[in-house]
Amino acid sequence: MSFRLSQRDKDIIAFINQFRAVDRDSLVDLFFKQLKSPINACNSVMVRLYRLGLIERTQQYSPTVYLPVDAKIKKNSQKILHFLSILDTYKQMCAYSTPKQVIVEDKPTGRKGGIEPDLFCIFKGSPFWIEIQRNQYSEQKIQAKINLYEEFFFSDEWKSLHWQPEDRSAIFPSVILITPVRYAVSSDYIRIIQVASIHELMEKYKGSVKHQKEVRERKQTSQGIKINLT
Repeated sequence: MSFRLSQRDKDIIAFINQFRAVDRDSLVDLFFKQLKSPINACNSVMVRLYRLGLIERTQQYSPTVYLPVDAKIKKNSQKILHFLSILDTYKQMCAYSTPKQVIVEDKPTGRKGGIEPDLFCIFKGSPFWIEIQRNQYSEQKIQAKINLYEEFFFSDEWKSLHWQPEDRSAIFPSVILITPVRYAVSSDYIRIIQVASIHELMEKYKGSVKHQKEVRERKQTSQGIKINLT
């Protein structure tokens, strides 16, 4: 069978391969929202790609979820919800700025037993490793995860990761825990951010920037006022 794929077709297939499980509505938002009938256009394209054998799909979910053709995931697996959570985090970031150097289920140590963040990306110019906690765990388990990050920090192996800047010092990513609960975990060496969502992170960031601006303005104002104490 001969067929020609458009660049959008290729981009959709690559995106599904990257994120492992992608729901129809996310594809509409990311690839079709500029069209007059985005849902119909998306459905038409996805049926064609499925019939060509270029993607897989599962209708265990509504709307349909699409998978890579070589996906080693059962079509009713809970792992699909895990990948959809990663995708949702990515989409929230895209609402503010498109992340770069995105790696789903990153394994930076290259060996079993090392850190395995759900997502790595450079967002708004800063690198992040993101852990998405859909379930509640013990604080000991979360602290053990943080300890693995500290071990990697002291290894210095992270300084040679491919995304590190060439023109300045290497940067150890901040670790974002996306969790509905707050854990009493800490580190003296790495930055840990606990938020329920990227939207909450950006609200905190906005508040922090506003506070810093107000402090600067107060300093500038106070420097311009002479106080006579005599």
